[in-house]
Amino acid sequence: MTPLKVEFLEVRDAHPLPMPFNIPIALTWLRIVMIPVFVAVYYLPDTWLAPVAKNWIAMTIFAVAAITDWLDGYLARRWGETSAFGAFLDPVADKLMVAAALILLVQLGRAEAYLAIIIIGREIAISALREWMAQLGKTRNVAVALIGKVKTAAQMTAIIALLLWEPVIPGVSTPLLGTVALWVAAVLTLWSMFHYLRLAAPHFGQVPGAEGQTTPDGKPRR
Repeated sequence: MTPLKVEFLEVRDAHPLPMPFNIPIALTWLRIVMIPVFVAVYYLPDTWLAPVAKNWIAMTIFAVAAITDWLDGYLARRWGETSAFGAFLDPVADKLMVAAALILLVQLGRAEAYLAIIIIGREIAISALREWMAQLGKTRNVAVALIGKVKTAAQMTAIIALLLWEPVIPGVSTPLLGTVALWVAAVLTLWSMFHYLRLAAPHFGQVPGAEGQTTPDGKPRR
């Protein structure tokens, strides 16, 4: 390889490709931007915004964020605009939004701290597990299962109801609905965590990047 070609490759490697940006990724960034906005609603003086209005506005912002969570993934698949960065950013935005909402609800006295800790702790643990499995090339082993989807539905129902807190359905207590849904989400959170850990357990002895390599005595490296 000539010096000119070597210099060209060095310059090219020194300038990585720009961060991808499209409508699905823009929706994901919008979800992240919404986090401080809906939290700030509850810190406004009551003279500026009545408590009932705060509940409705915060609930609406969170509900819109939940819709964009589904929409950005749908559009990315439909338009063929999936990317490694988008796959990384989307779950980060989801977990930040849920964690912020749960912490806020605990501060408002609408959710128990131990339930929030269970849900947030599980999200962190499974995110780390998926990252580790991705390094092993085993992402499919811990793909989102049906129980995970049911857990997410219960979790979103709980957060929306507890943020709203106002009666909407005749004869149904919104706080009670949210509390029951949060308990269901917490139980499914633990269940789904053990489900993913069980699927990943056979690979716990493997070393990332070691697949196909052998030890000095000729045995497969694990």
